Amino acid sequence: MKTMSAALKAHYALGTTTLTTCWKATLTNGTVVAATSLDQDIVFGGVTYLATSSYSPTNIDSTAELNPDNLEVTGFLASPAITDADVQSGRWDYAAIELFEVNYADLSMGKNVLRSGTLGEVRAGRATFNAELRGLTQAYSRTIVRLTTKDCTADLGDERCKKSLAAFTVVGAVGSVSGNRVINDAARTEATGWFTAGKLTFTSGMNTGLAMEVKNSVAGQLELHEVMPFPIAVGDTYSVYAGCTKRFAEDCIAKFANGVNFRGFPHLPGSSIYKVGGVA
Repeated sequence: MKTMSAALKAHYALGTTTLTTCWKATLTNGTVVAATSLDQDIVFGGVTYLATSSYSPTNIDSTAELNPDNLEVTGFLASPAITDADVQSGRWDYAAIELFEVNYADLSMGKNVLRSGTLGEVRAGRATFNAELRGLTQAYSRTIVRLTTKDCTADLGDERCKKSLAAFTVVGAVGSVSGNRVINDAARTEATGWFTAGKLTFTSGMNTGLAMEVKNSVAGQLELHEVMPFPIAVGDTYSVYAGCTKRFAEDCIAKFANGVNFRGFPHLPGSSIYKVGGVA
C-alpha cells in the first residue's frame, strides 16, 4: 500500500505547490543515476538528483487490474549519465527504477512514489532514447511454474544444470571480422556447431565486458546472433564457451555427460500419439 507523510498530503491539498519529479535508476552493475525535473540539483536520501530537462515521461495510468501499468520515458542523450554508448551496449536494460515526487522547498516531508519497477529494453535514436518502465505487476505476467517440455529448461552452467563451464571455455583473439558480427579466428579448430548457442564475451577492445550468443560456429569462424554495439577490431580478445541446444541425447549426455541434471522430459510423447489407432 502506498504511504505518504501527513505533511506531504497537506501540501498536495494546497492551491499552489512546490513539487518536482525525481527518478533514480540502479543499473544491473550497481551504478546509480538520479535526475530531477527541477532547474537545480537536489539532495534527497543521500542521493544527488541532477537537474535536467532532457527527459519527458508519458502520463501514468494505473488500474485496479493485474495487467502491467507501464510508463514510457523519452529523452535526449544530453546528460553525461545517459550516453549513446551505454544505451547501445545494453547497460540500461532492466535497471531498477523509482519515480517519485517531493516538495523541493521542504524535503523533510518525504516522497510520494509514483511508480517503481524495472526498465524494459532501452532504445536509442540519433539524439534521443526511449525506455519503457515496467511496473511491479509485470511480474504477474511471467510463467513461474515448471514447463512440461522435451527440451531442458535450465541454462548451461546455472544452479539447475550444475555443469562447470571451465572445461568448455576457450579464449582467442579476432583475426578478422565481417559485418561486426562474424569473427574469424584460425585458432578455432573445434567441430562445426560446437559453440552454437554458446556465449562469447569480449575481454578487450571497445566491447570489453559485453557478451553475445553465438548463432553458428564452424572451424575458424564464429557468427554472433546480433551485431555488437561497438566496432570489433582485429586483435580483440574474447572467451567463449560451448553451446547447448538443450537436447537430452545429443547435448546433455553426448556433449556434456550431464544427463542426471537434465531439466526436461525427453521421453514425453508428442501429439502424434493421438493419431495412432486403438490396440487390437
